[in-house]
Amino acid sequence: MTNRWVGVTIDCVDVERVAGFWSALLDRPPGPARPGWIYLGHRDDPLPRLVFQPVRSPKHGKVRLHLDIAVDDIDQGIAQVITLGGSHTGERHDYDQGVVVVMADPEDHEFCLVQYY
Repeated sequence: MTNRWVGVTIDCVDVERVAGFWSALLDRPPGPARPGWIYLGHRDDPLPRLVFQPVRSPKHGKVRLHLDIAVDDIDQGIAQVITLGGSHTGERHDYDQGVVVVMADPEDHEFCLVQYY
């Protein structure tokens, strides 16, 4: 038996808006999906799909699982997220190996931009 990671599902009130943000940020077009849902990528892609699932209630509290997005330039990455409708939480961590900045998508799902040195 072979187990394989195939996706991450994100609950969101406005599926179109949140999926559009992530599609633009990661340059991943939507693939086949269930009605009302949006999938970025295909089941057989080398990268896991991002699945956007409609829910009625907004997020409450901190997300306990988040994505790390590698960028070549942290300042340009921050600017791109903000231009796409996301936000900067103000949290930044500088390490010998690089910098990590905590960002949020349009529905406040936290994620990290990471620039490795």
